[in-house]
Amino acid sequence: MSFIYLDYNATTPIDPQVAEAMRPFLSGGFGNPSSTHAEGRKAKSALEEARRGVARCLGCSPSEVVFTSGGSESNNLAIRGLVEARGGGHVITSAVEHPAVLEVVLALEIDRRITLTIVGVDRFGRVDPEAVVAALRDDTVLVTLMLANNEVGTLQQVREVAALCRKRGVATHTDAAQAIGKVPVSVTDLGVDLLSVAGHKLYAPKGVGALYVRDGVEILPQIRGAGHELGRRAGTENVLLAVGLGIACELAQDEVTEEQVRLADLRGRLAAGLRAGCGDLVEHGHPDDRLPNTLSVALPGSNANGLVESLAEELAISAGSACHSGATMISYVLQAMGVEPEFARSTIRLSVGRFTTEEEIDRAVELILEAT
Repeated sequence: MSFIYLDYNATTPIDPQVAEAMRPFLSGGFGNPSSTHAEGRKAKSALEEARRGVARCLGCSPSEVVFTSGGSESNNLAIRGLVEARGGGHVITSAVEHPAVLEVVLALEIDRRITLTIVGVDRFGRVDPEAVVAALRDDTVLVTLMLANNEVGTLQQVREVAALCRKRGVATHTDAAQAIGKVPVSVTDLGVDLLSVAGHKLYAPKGVGALYVRDGVEILPQIRGAGHELGRRAGTENVLLAVGLGIACELAQDEVTEEQVRLADLRGRLAAGLRAGCGDLVEHGHPDDRLPNTLSVALPGSNANGLVESLAEELAISAGSACHSGATMISYVLQAMGVEPEFARSTIRLSVGRFTTEEEIDRAVELILEAT
């Protein structure tokens, strides 16, 4: 069997349908979408069709979609853009956010642009909405809470948090990079004001993303220049990558219901196989409210980093800790969940995806158990 890829939460391959849709723009369709001549109009038409694809996936208006270079830029634009538009204030986030959120709010706090509250999580990696409410202040301008955790797969109660914040006039942002295509995502259902999308997490190319900005919510641009993207993000739009994201979002929307079931079955098969060979297996994350594709488990007595390295030529997985300068750094997500260091050091993350097969799952179980 060829190389087995079970690291879909890190990045996904480009779907062949996405690649095919992009192909004409590698050799043609090169016009600037801001130009009014024929080539420009052709590019503009493709760009706006891609925008409609993203909008259909999120359940919003195309005018509420801003194309970006990826999830990190989307998070920066959402957080910095809203904070600057509101003149600073108090921001609330969680202890298990992606660095593309945590590093932004911490930098803003260091620069004294905001005051910051970081809310803790329970042993499942979940934030209590009431803890967010308790942290709200008169000067709170934003709550940013990820929709799905990239390490353990836990789904946050974003809908409940957004509803509580709306009553207080507080804006909400969610990093939905890991959720789209795995679970249904609707901005209407969630009730958020801002939502980040990362193309390479849903079978589009790296280097493209989107930010949903609810109509009426003001953000200030972080890249300044000409008035692209309705003045929210300067820079001539990358039509090639936008087309890829648009098609990827359409596919994600069309397939999410059946894909959710299939991914959960594969994850269950993976967990059962590992548990059969390792009776003291410890599974992290919420038992029910979690991504269908993500399995974070501790194999007590093993060294996760060593395991990942020993299997690197046959199997792609990731570890719950990282080695830096000879020291083992425990995942801050697992730390926030109260996972004991010995279990954190033996934790691996396996994430299945669109092209994973049952045969690959069974072989991956064999490889992991043989190596532990």
